[in-house]
Amino acid sequence: MSTIDLPRLKSSTGRWILLATILGSSVASLDATVVNIALPRIGESLHTDVAGLQWTLNGYTLTLASFILLGGSLGDRLGRRKVFVWGTIGFAFASVLCGAAMNIEMLVFARILQGVAGAMLTPGSLALISSSIDRRDQGAAIGLWSGFGGVAGALGPFLGGWLIELAGWRSIFFINVPLTLVVVLVALKHVPESHDPNAKSRLDVPGALVVAVALGALTFGLIETMPLLLVSGVLLLAAFVVIELRSDHPLVPPVLFASRVFTAANLVTLAVYAALGGVFFLLVLELQLVAGYSPLMSGVATVPITLIMLVLSAPAGRWAQVHGPRIPMTIGPLPAAGGLVLLLRIGPDTVYLTDVLPGVVVFGFGLSALVAPLTGAVLGAVPASEAGIASGVNNAVARTAQLLAVAALPGLAGLSGSLGDPVAFHHGFGTAVWVCVGLLVAGAVLAALLLRQPKHPATLDSVDCLPQCAVSGPAVAPPGSEAPATNEK
Repeated sequence: MSTIDLPRLKSSTGRWILLATILGSSVASLDATVVNIALPRIGESLHTDVAGLQWTLNGYTLTLASFILLGGSLGDRLGRRKVFVWGTIGFAFASVLCGAAMNIEMLVFARILQGVAGAMLTPGSLALISSSIDRRDQGAAIGLWSGFGGVAGALGPFLGGWLIELAGWRSIFFINVPLTLVVVLVALKHVPESHDPNAKSRLDVPGALVVAVALGALTFGLIETMPLLLVSGVLLLAAFVVIELRSDHPLVPPVLFASRVFTAANLVTLAVYAALGGVFFLLVLELQLVAGYSPLMSGVATVPITLIMLVLSAPAGRWAQVHGPRIPMTIGPLPAAGGLVLLLRIGPDTVYLTDVLPGVVVFGFGLSALVAPLTGAVLGAVPASEAGIASGVNNAVARTAQLLAVAALPGLAGLSGSLGDPVAFHHGFGTAVWVCVGLLVAGAVLAALLLRQPKHPATLDSVDCLPQCAVSGPAVAPPGSEAPATNEK
C-alpha cells in the first residue's frame, strides 16, 4: 500500500489499526506488572522459594531482552503485521501454558516462551502505526497510543489484583487469550502489511543467540551463586561485543555508541532500571508478606506512580527538549531515591496514607522528571533514520538491567530462602532498598558527569513529547521517529 493510500485516523480502518496496536502492546506490558502482584500466590501455590519467583520474572525478561532487537528486524524484513500477529499468537499460547503450569519448572519454561513472543510483539505496535496510518495523523495516533497505554498501566494493577483475588493467579494468564484473539482478528482484517525496503538482507542471529546465552549464564550464576557461570557469562558478553564489531549487519550497531549522549543515557538507564526492577519485584512481596496486603491492595498501592507519570512526564520531556536532558536526568533520580527511603516505613502495622503513599508519590515525581528526558536524550542523540534501533537498544539495556537486578538483589540482601519468614524478609527488603537507592544516586552522578548542558537553547519546532509511564522498559520507537533536539552528540 502506497503512502497516499494509507487510511486517516478518523476512518474506521484507522481506528481498527489503533485498537490492534494499543491492545497488543498493553497485553504485553501489563503482563509483567500483574505477574509481580501475583508472585506471593504463585509461590504458595507451586511451593517455591524466592529463587523460583526470581525465575518467574527473569524467564520472561531474559528472552525479551535478548530477542527484542531481532524481533524488530524480523518485522522490517518479513512484514510488520505478520511478525506482530505471530508474536501475539505465541503470547497467547505461552499464556495458556503459564496458566496451566503444575510446577515452577513448567511456569518458568512457559515464561521463557512468552518472552520470545513478546520480543516479536512489542516492537511492532508503534512500527505498525508509523507504516499504516496517514503521515498527517501519525502524531495524533502515537499520542493516543501513548495516552491509552498510560491509562492501561494505571488500571492494570487494580484489575490484575482484583482478578487474582476473584479467580486465582492462573486467571491473569488465561485472560490474555480472549484479548490476544481480538488483536489477531483485527490485525488480519484491518491492518495493512508493510516492510522496510531498506531492511538488512541478513539477520544477526549469532549475536542474538550469544547474548541470550550470556544473559542466561549471568542470571543463573547470580541466582544460584555459581562463580563459574558468572565468568562464563562475562566472557560470552565479550564475545558478543566482538561479533557486533565484526558484523556487517550487527544487532547493536557499534556506531551508535560514538555519541556521548547515547552512551551516557544508556549508562543512566542501566543504573536506574536496575533499581526499578529490584523495587517492583520486592515491594509487592513486602506489602503482601509483611504488611498483610491482599493482591488487590498491593496492586492499588503503586497506582499513584503511573498516574503521576501520566500527568507530568510530557511536561518534563518538553522542558528537556528546550533546555537539554542533563538537569532532569541528574535531579530526577534523587527524589526517586528519597521515595524509596520513605518506603522503609512499611512494616507489619503499615498504614497506607502515612507509610506507603508518601514514598510512592515522591518516587513517582522523581521518575516523572527522569524518564521522558532520558528517552528524549536517546532519540535526540541519533539521526531520525536510526531512532527505531536506538530506542530498541535502550529498551534492551533497561530489560537487561532489571533482569540482573532481580537475579542479584535477593542474594545480596539475604532473601534467597523461603518466603515463610516475614521478619527475615522485612530485614532483607530494607537492605535491598538501600542498594536500589545507591543505584538511583549512581544514575544521577552519571548524568551529571557525562552529559553537558547545551550552549544554545533548542526550540520545540512543533515536536510533541508524549506522556511516558515506562516503569517496565522504555517504548520502542518506530523507525524514522522525530527526535527531540538536545544540541549535543
